[in-house]
Amino acid sequence: MPGITFRLHISADDYLRYYQGKAHSVVAMGEDGRRIRLPAVKFRPFLDRTGIHGRFRLEFDQNFKFVSLTRISK
Repeated sequence: MPGITFRLHISADDYLRYYQGKAHSVVAMGEDGRRIRLPAVKFRPFLDRTGIHGRFRLEFDQNFKFVSLTRISK
């Protein structure tokens, strides 16, 4: 399945902008240089008191539709 691996470090204060309605998506650069944009809600399962940190794997189908998001490491 096609996918992109990327690192993400968002502080809890920065992620708070999503809850305040000021941010709707997260933009990151894949390890292969591709830029991705995902709805911020997709990262909610990975949020802790320090924010969202780690290396992630985004998988999508042939039409570039979201399939899954997993954290590979912190």
